[in-house]
Amino acid sequence: MAGRSPSVGDVQAVIVENESLRLEQRDTPDPAEGQVLVQVDFAGINAADLLQKRGVYPAPPGWPSDVPGMELSGRVVRVGPDVDASLVGRSVCTIVGGGAQATHCIVPAAHLLEVPAQVPMDQAGGFPEAFITAFDALVLQGRLCAGERVLVSGASGGVGTAALQIAKLLGAHVTAVTRSDSHAEQLRQLGADDVISLEDVPAIEPVDVVVELVGAAHLSLAQNRLAPRARVVVIGVGAGSRVDINLLNVMATRATLTGSTLRSRDNAEKAQVIARVADALVTPWRDGRVRVPLAATFPLAQVDAAYDFFARPGKFGKVVLDVRVTP
Repeated sequence: MAGRSPSVGDVQAVIVENESLRLEQRDTPDPAEGQVLVQVDFAGINAADLLQKRGVYPAPPGWPSDVPGMELSGRVVRVGPDVDASLVGRSVCTIVGGGAQATHCIVPAAHLLEVPAQVPMDQAGGFPEAFITAFDALVLQGRLCAGERVLVSGASGGVGTAALQIAKLLGAHVTAVTRSDSHAEQLRQLGADDVISLEDVPAIEPVDVVVELVGAAHLSLAQNRLAPRARVVVIGVGAGSRVDINLLNVMATRATLTGSTLRSRDNAEKAQVIARVADALVTPWRDGRVRVPLAATFPLAQVDAAYDFFARPGKFGKVVLDVRVTP
């Protein structure tokens, strides 16, 4: 579909219909109280989008049911009646419950993260879901402390690369698990102290925090390498959602097992997490201590190819859609 400059009543959106994707013209939505309208530059693609395309992970109530996309970067172009008008024109990024893969998206004003001037907007489009999820897992759920040992499974993906950078920023020793040796040097450049394969997990030193992004295939091994009072945070189950847990080991180590998703949380809880991320990560993002590696960027018109690329194994970093349209 040829791109053109969007106006009121002329917004391009990715539509999920019968497990396929297409582009459709829709009216520009108006922000209500507490909301802003963002003109989207880039929108990240995440595993949840693939599940929504298959019809097994619907958007939460109040979000577009047929427009995927859980993160975006762009510019505020309109504000609700009670929102600070000075937000208009600011470069922002954020997570949403759906609707990011469109030229415009309604966002709660309390969920906005301002994008530092030094950061390219394509990287900003892949920042929110990965870094907010990883921060929540490591800091809010995993209670990570300096000097502790962290094991990150699926470390080459978007959340994995974010988690190892945050853990390193907090002073932890980071072990990254990846299926491909070709990513080892890139992971070390991002802060990984050790880069191992799944087969190496049984030989590592006991760890204090496990960020579980793979699921059963990894956790079945990692559960035997827990330090006393270890915390296991499950945020991905692509390799299986069922695993046998050795309860004797849990008792002996006094370990805790928890999980985390952001999409289903209410706006107030999301706002609290985003505020913590803003305080902790915007400055290191600005000065380059954390960054968003991009595996690929696709124009909006090639959304099918983008989803196909995302679904393949072996990527390093985020996949984003370029949602900007040209006259």
